[in-house]
Amino acid sequence: MAQIYTEQIQHRGEWWIGWIREIPGVNCQERTQEELIKTLEITLVEALEFEAEEAAHQMEGEYEVIKIAV
Repeated sequence: MAQIYTEQIQHRGEWWIGWIREIPGVNCQERTQEELIKTLEITLVEALEFEAEEAAHQMEGEYEVIKIAV
């Protein structure tokens, strides 16, 4: 089951700015709407991968990964 995230985008002057509503700190700006959407998606994937790696590094010994759907 794929997780759904919400991109909020806005055109301000010469720039398109946007962020992922559910993940603080994932925000970008680009010259076009299309570039912004692509960049936000790439940045979201990178942020999720980074968080997963950080969580794994903080664990000591063996651990389980349990997936939940909300």
